[in-house]
Amino acid sequence: MMILIIGSNGQLGHDFQKLFDNLNMKYIAVDYKELDITNNIKVEEFFNKNKEFNIIINCAAYNDVDKAETDTEKCYLLNSKAPEKLAEICQKSGAIFVTYSTDFVFDGHQKVPYTEEDIPNPLSVYGESKYKGETEVLKSYDKAYVIRTSWVFGIANNNFNKQVINWSKSKNELSIVDDQISVPTYSKDLAELSWELIKTNKFGLYHLTNSGECSKYEQAKYILEKIGWNGSLSVAKTKDFNLPAKRAEYTKLSSEKIEKLLGKKIPDWRDAIDRFLIEMKNEGEL
Repeated sequence: MMILIIGSNGQLGHDFQKLFDNLNMKYIAVDYKELDITNNIKVEEFFNKNKEFNIIINCAAYNDVDKAETDTEKCYLLNSKAPEKLAEICQKSGAIFVTYSTDFVFDGHQKVPYTEEDIPNPLSVYGESKYKGETEVLKSYDKAYVIRTSWVFGIANNNFNKQVINWSKSKNELSIVDDQISVPTYSKDLAELSWELIKTNKFGLYHLTNSGECSKYEQAKYILEKIGWNGSLSVAKTKDFNLPAKRAEYTKLSSEKIEKLLGKKIPDWRDAIDRFLIEMKNEGEL
């Protein structure tokens, strides 16, 4: 078996590589320098040369939610067109295709966790681009997994957890919003549980996050207490920051479908942050 990981330098791509190394599995990991998935000619050339993949895992995405409001074309190329093209490539070869989506496909108007049956209504260009991408993939290929997740953090690249830690080093006062509620998700857990899902051959749409829910404020508070910050943390509102992209208030995804399929409970977000902080210490980043 040969696996291709696209987006190897990102958080999830990094953790898939670590996972497959531990499992002694064969894989090739590429980033945009080796494979620009927004360029169809380059994509065709790459797959004409490399026909041996049984599973293609797309971890590449345009994730700058605010910049996407003006950088619309690039956002759609990466989040909509590229997954559609990769699904088409997989259909020709028979390879399993895996790609990722987001809680941003929902408008946040309901007050209970979103299931795979709930109807998306994105509020931003980013959310819309991801929804379009997942729709095209599921429509065009029946051996595909589309995995929606939320608030991903990991040892590779930047994320909210790392931002909070960096702010704590230079600031005695922080204001974090309490009107955005979802679930922080550890990319290590996301990679491991995705791999368990992939092996089931039960294709389709899944929600996969750590358990529980919290606001950005609660997430920051938990981290700051864990690292022993002595500053002052106050509550802010999303409107205070005048951000280009609209944010939903409540986008917790229910992982019940995947938990039933795999027969296991996914770890709580606090447990995930604890393990992430240990990983950062071990890497000398904390």
